[in-house]
Amino acid sequence: MNGFDWGAFGWNLAAGAGAALAVMLVTFLIALRKGVHRIVDVAWGLGFAAVALVSYALPSGDGDGTRRALVTVLTVVWGIRLAVHIGRRGRGHGEDPRYAAMLAKAPGSPVLYALRKVYLLQGALVWLVSLPVQAACHLTGPPDGWAWAGTGLWAVGLGFEAVGDAQLARFKRDPAHRGRIMDRGLWAWTRHPNYFGDFCVWWGLFLIVCQEPAVAAATLVSPVVMSLLLTKGSGKALLERHMEGRPGFAEYRARTSGFFPLPPARRG
Repeated sequence: MNGFDWGAFGWNLAAGAGAALAVMLVTFLIALRKGVHRIVDVAWGLGFAAVALVSYALPSGDGDGTRRALVTVLTVVWGIRLAVHIGRRGRGHGEDPRYAAMLAKAPGSPVLYALRKVYLLQGALVWLVSLPVQAACHLTGPPDGWAWAGTGLWAVGLGFEAVGDAQLARFKRDPAHRGRIMDRGLWAWTRHPNYFGDFCVWWGLFLIVCQEPAVAAATLVSPVVMSLLLTKGSGKALLERHMEGRPGFAEYRARTSGFFPLPPARRG
């Protein structure tokens, strides 16, 4: 495929950075007013949705309209669902212990430290991870097999996230489960169905640009970074460090796949 407009993509990168920064700065101001920084987790999904919408609205050169609409809808649906879920989950709660611990050790002003280490960092990550979404808006030609395969993988990921989150929320609503480890449904197949879902979503969105090898090579960093965040950074690794020592977690970890789903019969 020929004719990818690298110049238009460059302008898109600048606009995408502006969109991600705007979402994070507005969230920062709201957080200062409310006195809690946990709402930045809501802004994570909203930031991706904003970048996708800005990319769709920009002139695309010869970018295919169907592909542009496809990648925008997929990103916005994922981002809004995640933001709504996190917003509902955190309603009525105080500060997230992660942010409280971070700011308690902040050198200098905790406010400026939060701005730099939480909001601006997350804005930069939103921009970096969304590179395939931005690039897809400038690919010529209609969606091909790569794009539809990516859409299928995205659907698998969204399903894992949505079903896993719903199962966990239902489990926690039952007072009889207080203090117990969730090990049912998708959580019997993987300790992190939501993070595995994110993994599938972003590799799926990356596949949408694989029709053009040069563009795929230029944006491969995005799903790789997201995968590292989910498995080694603020996702699986951080959560499991927090859960260590909870009754039943060691047994659950020993019998359940850490990330990629495996049939319950293979546990042990």
